[in-house]
Amino acid sequence: MERYVAIDNVCAWPNLTKMPDGAIVASIFNQPCHGAWEGDLECWASEDGGRTWHLRGTLAPHEPSTARMHVAAGLARNGDLVAIASGWTKRSPRELAASHADEAGAEILPDWVCRSSDGGRTWSTSHDFPGAPEPGMMGVTPFGDVLQAADGSLCVSAYGMRRDAPGTHNSAYLFRSDDDGRTWGDGTFIAKGNYNETALLHLGEGRWLAAARTHRPGELHQFTSEDDGRTWRFSQVLSLPGEHPGHLLRLPDGRILLTYGNRCPGHEGIDIRISDDEGRTWDWPRRLVALDASDLGYPATVASDDGRLVTAWYCSGCAAHQRYHMGVLIWDVNEVQPRHKP
Repeated sequence: MERYVAIDNVCAWPNLTKMPDGAIVASIFNQPCHGAWEGDLECWASEDGGRTWHLRGTLAPHEPSTARMHVAAGLARNGDLVAIASGWTKRSPRELAASHADEAGAEILPDWVCRSSDGGRTWSTSHDFPGAPEPGMMGVTPFGDVLQAADGSLCVSAYGMRRDAPGTHNSAYLFRSDDDGRTWGDGTFIAKGNYNETALLHLGEGRWLAAARTHRPGELHQFTSEDDGRTWRFSQVLSLPGEHPGHLLRLPDGRILLTYGNRCPGHEGIDIRISDDEGRTWDWPRRLVALDASDLGYPATVASDDGRLVTAWYCSGCAAHQRYHMGVLIWDVNEVQPRHKP
């Protein structure tokens, strides 16, 4: 295993995209705070399998008094990078801000549809993304990967938050684009009520998995679709409370990898589970990275050209590096043993 402080002094919440030329692009929030002050979404890239990183471009620059901090990203059919970018109002400049945002009266920013044809160096922006498909929501927040469906459309998950009960009554949706990510249609439900950040994976032939985070108690629930993401049903609980959010990946050997953050006291870190039967059952949790108690998690994983896995996460600091940063681990599945045995 190889472990790195990949990008220093950022909260990140990283999203990883494997590019057609083998480069790995990380879409990140570029400030060392949990969204407490103004900030942008940036693209950083690694051309050596995740070992070193450099800034490529600004995906979504913030407007005054806002933070562009939430992003979902992935590849269009033509190889362009496509991202949905959102965030919050009522954010002060860094030099005037407190360590935590005052969320009273803050609004979710309208989503931008961002597109790059040069690997994240330059971006175009449009506003062709719909709102929540149910009344009473203040907006939708994107999460996870932009993925291609069996019918060729692009799909992305986002969640809505009720204006009259922010943070407590959320729903997770799937949005679809029929023009390669340029414009997006109305959302359909993945999970109603008490759900927010939801990772998607297309298994092929219109079969999908979703790992949806519950607002309370903060665990992961699996949902499945057999009709190319148009309808969903709950199938099982994937994690304990405090273990969230998740990321799903098809491994090179065909198995499914679930990566997630663990904030349970005394067990902080990045954990994984693996399924060898298309998500019907999962093995026992495995510890990928041990971290100190902190603001942490939000892992994402891609497979590099040499077959090794690259997992990125964020952490507000640890004994060996006491600043916010995006950490990276380069690893192989066979190097990680189950934490428990049946």
